Amino acid sequence: MSPELSIRDEEFRLTLGGVKEARKFFGFLDANVRVIESVFEVDVSIEGDTIVVRRKGKEDLSLVERFLTELVDFLKEGAEPTPEDLRRMATSFRETQKVWWKDEETIFVTASHKPIRAKTPGQLQYVRAVRSSDITFCIGPAGTGKTYLAMAMACAALQRKEVGRIVLVRPAVEAGESLGYLPGDLKEKIEPYLRPLYDALYEMLSPERFQRYTERGVIEVAPLAYMRGRTLNDSFIVLDEAQNTTSEQMKMFLTRMGFGSKVVVTGDITQIDLPSGKRSGLIVVQEILRDIPGISFVYLTEKDVVRHHLVQKIILAYERFEANMARR
Repeated sequence: MSPELSIRDEEFRLTLGGVKEARKFFGFLDANVRVIESVFEVDVSIEGDTIVVRRKGKEDLSLVERFLTELVDFLKEGAEPTPEDLRRMATSFRETQKVWWKDEETIFVTASHKPIRAKTPGQLQYVRAVRSSDITFCIGPAGTGKTYLAMAMACAALQRKEVGRIVLVRPAVEAGESLGYLPGDLKEKIEPYLRPLYDALYEMLSPERFQRYTERGVIEVAPLAYMRGRTLNDSFIVLDEAQNTTSEQMKMFLTRMGFGSKVVVTGDITQIDLPSGKRSGLIVVQEILRDIPGISFVYLTEKDVVRHHLVQKIILAYERFEANMARR
């Protein structure tokens, strides 16, 4: 049920219906309200059990009213968005006027009972593409949740017994001669490249459960070079940091796919670490496979960054700098 509203030219009032709803609406130390005020250029105050929203700039108050009405309904359903989540919701609604978060579903619940959901419209498109396609390529900047969401969907598919195992793959760019100079045995040499995948799996499954799965071969985390010559049936396969594959390595990886398997390939084509003269397989594959049914390409942008909001500004600043350098 929507909150009670009364609207005038310069303000509207919203009755939340209880202390619990008011606490969730305002957030810790009023952090949520400060986000709403900054995104929409309004002033939010409370009179008794009524929220008063007043115009400060040129914002259309009917737009703010719609957003807050939808937000209160979302909170009543049990959602607890963080201030950063709320900033993304408000910003995207201001630009598109779409209530995309109504369509989101919990992808997976971690070992600490934390629900994993899409946090932006782009992420929601990504999740839907993975569910509907056998092969999905997700390309976007750092912090957009490309790998994290893929691993959450892999864990969910394993939990639902849609697949029998998870295979997580990363290229080790220095897997040539220079790797031999690193201390330790082969496992110790390769582990730093795979550590981000281990960290995410520990959070999702707990270290103990992850250890059991790896010992039984239910979860495999391996460098890309280990994939040659294999066929992976009944598997959820994720290739991370795919911008650091060559075209030959990308072809080799994609042709490992067997029956009953799903493949997700993620990467950031602005951070390629290949030697000079080597073209990224993630760039080439877009030209080769774009029109094949069953294969999806999803592109995330700085608007889908789910880290600190300054990360969005950093990405944009670097894009402007690189564009200016290219014009010189």
